[in-house]
Amino acid sequence: MLTVATYNVNGIRAAHRRGMAPWLADRRAPRGPRHEGRGALGPLEVLCLQEVRADDATLRGILADMGWGEAHVAHSEPTDPGTKGRAGVAVVSSLPVTAVRDAAASGLPERFAGAGRWVEADVDVPDLGVVTVVSAYVPTGGVGSPKQDDKMAFLAAMDERMAQLAAAPDALALVTGDVNVCHREADLKNWRGNRTKAGFLPEERAHLDAWTASGWTDVVRAQHPGEDGPYSWWSMRGKAFDTDTGWRIDLQLATAALAERAAAVGGAVVDRAPSWGERVSDHAPVVVGYSR
Repeated sequence: MLTVATYNVNGIRAAHRRGMAPWLADRRAPRGPRHEGRGALGPLEVLCLQEVRADDATLRGILADMGWGEAHVAHSEPTDPGTKGRAGVAVVSSLPVTAVRDAAASGLPERFAGAGRWVEADVDVPDLGVVTVVSAYVPTGGVGSPKQDDKMAFLAAMDERMAQLAAAPDALALVTGDVNVCHREADLKNWRGNRTKAGFLPEERAHLDAWTASGWTDVVRAQHPGEDGPYSWWSMRGKAFDTDTGWRIDLQLATAALAERAAAVGGAVVDRAPSWGERVSDHAPVVVGYSR
């Protein structure tokens, strides 16, 4: 089994301080004590990170501190002016990585070359083949602002690149990350109050419609049909976490050939922290297993 997690850590240094290491050690173990109730998943082999907010040396050092110093790391840092300490995406793998592409090498528009929001890694998975794994971090946006223009442009760029990745019928590709858009009402607890806000606008959701129509599968939704959530982000303010007033914005989107393997496994879970005080980030990891 290939087990993949996507995790917006809201800063890898802060996540490490708040207790990410025990979660990672448990997920990487053959069968950790905290696995009960978390699905039929094997040891974690690929971890996709968003909002790394650190340089490459710092990320590798923290991974080593957490017991994963031997991992292959594909990391895209933001280099645009004023982006220090923001964004940053990575694919971390215990399996061999045969190629790495940042936004520019992946063909995204030049405006996103230094944004630290897209990285691809070709992961050589035994008994399966090469799987292209993407870690993406879509801009948050804001209605009527230049940030929303950036968000819509980034989603459009994703449309084009995802079409390329899924062009072959037997393509093995996985796009993971924080897309900052809820697709359906079931993905957002307070959807009525957010119909005119960034994250649930019709024009944003239309991009997710297009991904589904072009053959990509939202793996977690496919394995949790007809239910609210499972949410992966909750505001740090108020009692959003305690009342599970969340958003499902952290996704694993698989091409048809890979999605079939996820459906056979029956494992797609959100590692929600036991309590507000035990949270590592305002996001929770989304973990999925794919049969080989």
